[in-house]
Parts: sequence; structure tokens; C-alpha cells
Amino acid sequence: MGIWNLYFIGVLYLAAVGSIQPAWWLNLLLALALLVPLQQRWHRVTRQVLAVLAGAALLYHESSLPPIGYVIKQIPALASFSPTYMMELARRLFKPAMVYIPILVLVIYAIVNRWVRVTTFVLLALVVFPLWQGMGSLIAKANTGPSIALNPRADADIANAGTDSSTGSYDQQLAAFHHAEKSRRVAFFPMSTDPAAQFDIIIIHICSLSWDDLDVANMRDNPLFGKFDYVFKKFSSAASYSGPAAIRLFRASCGQDAHQELYSAAPQECHVFADLAAAGYDVEYLMNHNGRFDDFRGIVEREIGRPGIQPQSIEGLPPFMREFDGSSLVDDYDALAKWYQDRASKGGAPVALYYNTVSMHDGNRLPNSNLTSLQSYPIRLTRLLGDIDRLTDLIAHSGRKAVLIFVPEHGAALRGDAGQISGLREIPTPRIIDVPVGVKLIGLPVGKDAPGHAMSIDTPTSYLALAQLMSNLIANSPFKAEAPALDQYARDLPQTRMVGENENTITMGTANGYVIHTPDGVWMEGK
Repeated sequence: MGIWNLYFIGVLYLAAVGSIQPAWWLNLLLALALLVPLQQRWHRVTRQVLAVLAGAALLYHESSLPPIGYVIKQIPALASFSPTYMMELARRLFKPAMVYIPILVLVIYAIVNRWVRVTTFVLLALVVFPLWQGMGSLIAKANTGPSIALNPRADADIANAGTDSSTGSYDQQLAAFHHAEKSRRVAFFPMSTDPAAQFDIIIIHICSLSWDDLDVANMRDNPLFGKFDYVFKKFSSAASYSGPAAIRLFRASCGQDAHQELYSAAPQECHVFADLAAAGYDVEYLMNHNGRFDDFRGIVEREIGRPGIQPQSIEGLPPFMREFDGSSLVDDYDALAKWYQDRASKGGAPVALYYNTVSMHDGNRLPNSNLTSLQSYPIRLTRLLGDIDRLTDLIAHSGRKAVLIFVPEHGAALRGDAGQISGLREIPTPRIIDVPVGVKLIGLPVGKDAPGHAMSIDTPTSYLALAQLMSNLIANSPFKAEAPALDQYARDLPQTRMVGENENTITMGTANGYVIHTPDGVWMEGK
């Protein structure tokens, strides 16, 4: 087989380390086709061309990369990236080792091949390796039985997380999860008619921030998180892209939809901002960007639950940095402070604001800086968290009352995952969908916001729990003098198993980590 031996050695190595899931019979078929002797030169050339195409397609199919049809659909979005961002992505993808290791392997192969019939050993390995893998799978099944059962503690956690069953195959567990979620609903009630008990709700939806990103940036202990009254420690964003994450937030009043259901109409009672409007709130939305990429603005206006809504103006605010597609962004504090000052001057009914920021998005560039977006991430994060802290001070000094909700869309994937370079989010792993969510009550009666009232919510939760907390706060305002202790509002919040979903890939939390449902319909352990 000549140089093709190196291809199959590479397949064997990638399979051994778990980077690909080989179709062994196709690899063996390709190897046998390369062994057939051909006399005419054009036959040999044609075979080599066809073998290269088949080998490339086969290796792509065996990898964890998304289906080629999905990649083709993303080309228009990729074309909108700035040249600087494209170069940054290229540097992440291509490493020096990708050049010198193949050269070193070629040299070693050329030496060894003079003394050893490498083809014989490669063919033998292509037969033995899958047999060895199959035996290992049979032994594992014999030891674990016909169904997959989690340990008792995990059983209890998942049963409480809105799932009918924590036993059976992963397909059965996923089906049980989706079935249970369809019946879950949070009800909202009208707000108090007492002006002293009324409050604004400000939801800050942040692109690209997870607990893992905070760890990478060494900012898990940022002072802002210590000022929240509630912190969700195991909150699943359920999505790793902005559009689906926004839809899931807007539909927070109902259980978690399967990904394919996000683009179908949902019942009106599922739209949390429609519920807030029915409770007496004026609904508004604001962004620090133009919302053109991937039609994000269109998604907001279709899903927020208020027909004809338009974004609050950021006209006149100076640009702060450049987005990954070259468009300008305004500073978060500038945008929020302008909106709040206008809102305070107008008075009127309490407002429920949806604010979206992409300040942390991969590929953004600081002005007059040569830092890559990965290098500038801690700087941008420090600024964003500081801006939100300043906003809470502005609201507090105004004398008005507000509930500020800090909720990221998904993580930035700063660290990367097995099969994903830094910044790639096609596989919604826990590093990406486990996000920090905080709630701050601004303007509480004296003594109620004293240190010690902050509450850590450590159970697995998602948007339904956030909607329930908002409902609880509206139903019995914490700003009344006779309101219950803050921990009462977060008691028995609905739990949700961590299930991340994209168009082609699903991840699901287990007792020992998580599993991935690949585009081929195969479940594999996450790493």
C-alpha cells in the first residue's frame, strides 16, 4: 500500500486515543482496494485519486466534526468574519506540530519500510483492533447488564430534575427527559398595586461566559458574584450558540424544548416576557450591537412576546471596540446607563428589560491593541463585570427598586474540548453550557440586604428555575417591609438535568460526567 500505510496507522492511533469512531469495515475495504494489482498507469492514477477522496470523506465521517451539509450552510456566516478574526482562528487550528510531526513520521517510515513489511502489520491491525474493541464492549455489557443505570444519588438528582427515568439506554433517558419537560410550566401573577412594592426587572444576557471561562481567566471570585443575592452554581444554558440560547431564555416559562422544536411556534404562555407583560410590566429590549449577525435581532423581535417591539436607542454613544465581523460595539455601561436614565426620567409602570451584550464574543478586538481575542478576554471580562457593578450602584443611588438578572447565553470555550479547538462550540459540553447565573435585588429595605443573605443554588437548574424565581418575587414582593426572608423565594425551585442541544449534537449529564450523542446517532463518553 506504500504511503497509504501511514493513513491507516493514523486511523489506528486516533481510534486508540478516542479521537474518532472508525467504520472499520470501510477502512479494511479501502485497504484491500489499494492492494489490487493494476497494470495500466491511468488505472493506478485513477485509483489514487478516488482513494484520496474516499479516505478524506471517510476520516471526516469518523471524526466528531459536524456533517458536511451543516458546514456548507455556515459558509455565509464564516464569510462575514473579519480578516483579523479568520487569521486568529487559523493560528488556533494549525500548530507547528502539524508540520514537523508528519515529516518525522515520514522519515521513520522510510527507514522502517526498508526492513519491515509494514503493509502486513497494518492489515493485521485493521482486523485485530476492531475485534479487540468488540470484545471489550461485550465484556463491559456483560458486567453492566442490558440497561444503563446511574448510582442512587444520581438517580435522585435526575428524578428531581424533571426527568421521568434515570435508567435504561441513553436514548430512553433522553426521550424521558423531553417527555417530562413538555408538561412543566411556571405561572405568573399580577404584580402588587402598591408602588412601594413594585420593581423593574433587568435581564442581562451575556454572550460567551461560563464557569470554566471564569476559571481560565482566574475570575471566579470576582467581587460582583459576591454581591448577588442568589447565585445558580449548576445552571444549564442548554445551548452553545446565541440564537437558540435567546429562544430558550424567552421561553423560560415552560420546560426545555428539543432543539428542533425551537424553530416552531411555542404557546404564548411559554414566553416569559409575555408573562411579565401580563403581570403589568412594560417590555423593552436593548443591545450593545446591531444584531445583524445570524439575524439575532430578528430572533429577539419574534420571540420576546411583544409584537412590533423595537430596540432602545444607542444612538450617540461612542464605539468601544470592534466585533468579530468588523462592526462596532458600544460600552455596556454606556448603553445601560443611557437606557436607565431615560427610563427613570419617564417614570411610569415597572419595566422588564432584555439586554443583550456580545462584548465577550470570540474574535472581538480592543481599540489600539494587538492582543488576540483570547488574550484580551480577561480584560474585556473585567470591564463587563465592572460595568454591571456600576449599573447596580446607579440604580441604588436613584432610589428606585430593581431585580437584576445576570445570565450568560453560553460559554466562550476558552479552554477547548476533545475534538474542538478553543472557540468552537459545536459540541455543547458542560464547559460551555454550565454558566454562572446571578440575581441581585436592588433597593431592599434597610438590613435585608446585609451580608449573609446571599444564597447559593447548587441543584441542577435551567431557565424554568429562573422563571419560577421571578414569579415568586413578583407574587410576594421582597421590597415590602413584611416580606419573607430571601431564601424563601428560592425554595423548591424546579430542577433540570443538564442536557445540551445543537442541530447535530446532544450532550447529557450522567453520574460520572456526560455523554455525547453524535450526528451519526451514536452515544459516546465525553472527555
